Amino acid sequence: NLPGVELCCVDRLNLLQLAPGGHMGRFCVWSQAALDALNEIYGSEGKKIPEDIMANADLARIINSDEIQSVLNPAKRANKKYLRKKNPLKNIKALAKLDPYAAAARESEQRAEAARKDQKAALLKKKRDVAKSKKQYKVQGKAFYEQVSQQGDVCADGF
Repeated sequence: NLPGVELCCVDRLNLLQLAPGGHMGRFCVWSQAALDALNEIYGSEGKKIPEDIMANADLARIINSDEIQSVLNPAKRANKKYLRKKNPLKNIKALAKLDPYAAAARESEQRAEAARKDQKAALLKKKRDVAKSKKQYKVQGKAFYEQVSQQGDVCADGF
């Protein structure tokens, strides 16, 4: 039970125990029996020691080399931004894309509606002018009645 001292069996060695954090330099004390056990485990008949898969471990240099880059697909561009879908019931241009005749019919209907609105405005103006002229005659009639009323009663003196 000494602080900083660890014991482990040779059969269960792993890299994290021998080099924690990936840093080599841990002080290890081996017994003769442990070295003999290592010869049995990793010897000519035992487990094979793993070999390096890559001769050059500089992965960034390998990926950026001309040989690799010439074979790779080109880099993907940013996704295309799609426009918001227009409502063909409210937007005539969107309706024209879907049904050109419906858009033309709708435009002609809007022109007809504007023409009807103009005709109605003209008719209302004409009616208001007639009502105004009638009002003028009515005012003239009232003025005449007042004038006649002031002259007095014709039958008051007798015939």
